[in-house]
Amino acid sequence: MEKKSIDPWAWGVNTNSAQAVEVKNVKGTLYCSGQVAINENGAPSNSDMRSQLIQTISNLEKLINEADYECKNIVRLNVYTTSTQDFFATCMDVYVPFLQKYEIQQATTLLEVKGLFATLTIELEATVVR
Repeated sequence: MEKKSIDPWAWGVNTNSAQAVEVKNVKGTLYCSGQVAINENGAPSNSDMRSQLIQTISNLEKLINEADYECKNIVRLNVYTTSTQDFFATCMDVYVPFLQKYEIQQATTLLEVKGLFATLTIELEATVVR
């Protein structure tokens, strides 16, 4: 598999993402449903957004690994949150290191939504290639 990030604007370096990602010679594609802070018993978290993001990332990592894919090959990562302001104020110290840990340069969309399931405040939806 070959992967190439494309970002023609200098400001793109500061977005923790790429404007586009090209992949060639893909052997498989994993489309992950939105992952949230739900524990192993299916109970949604009522913790703050930062704590929910930590659990959400852990759930996403587990899903990708169980499917025999690698987080470094995430090519699209959509973020749904009930507050973009809270996301930028409280979550960047968790989100950015997650991307850096796996050297992810993904196409992304950040979207503020009116609500998520139950008490949830953040959801990550990923596409991963092999």
